[in-house]
Amino acid sequence: MRKLISLALVVAVAGSIAALAAGGTSRKAVKAAPAAPLATSLAAARLATAKYVTNLARAKADGYKVITQMIPNMGWHFLNPKVTGFDVTKPAILVYEKRGGTWTLGALEWVFPSMPKAPPLPGAKYGAFGAACHYADGTFTPATSQDACPKTSPQSGAAFGFWHPDLVTMHVWLWYANPSGLYSGTNPLVTPFNIG
Repeated sequence: MRKLISLALVVAVAGSIAALAAGGTSRKAVKAAPAAPLATSLAAARLATAKYVTNLARAKADGYKVITQMIPNMGWHFLNPKVTGFDVTKPAILVYEKRGGTWTLGALEWVFPSMPKAPPLPGAKYGAFGAACHYADGTFTPATSQDACPKTSPQSGAAFGFWHPDLVTMHVWLWYANPSGLYSGTNPLVTPFNIG
């Protein structure tokens, strides 16, 4: 009888191990909880922007234009002036890292004229970008009004593009890991890209 019980125990344990190895569970099935709102939003943003990750030409064809050259520990910023408001699948700004002739999307960014009353994404943190004149080559210069903008860039001579007032910014480091946090304005891991 002991041999029969021992054999039954070995078979039961072996069956449980096989089920677990095949992805099963020894517990009753529990219905999965719905994905958290942030995870769902980030997944939607990734699906929508995957086409731009290593294809700056595609982003430009879709209306994104350079508005800043490399901002240290951040990247080159490309704005689509047709995008307004907040839509997680349509970021106003794509932030790229550049190494030689290779461009890689690092972060998405949205800008607001004032602090949003409710965070557009759970746990959102904000930065700021002062009023500035932007030029066709991505150079920019601070200015309190458009009237104060030189017709050409003081740094490069590029043609004037546009002026904006003080802005509230929200970065989302969706495509490049950031130990400072998903919403941090800067990313220490992109420091090697500062030299281009």
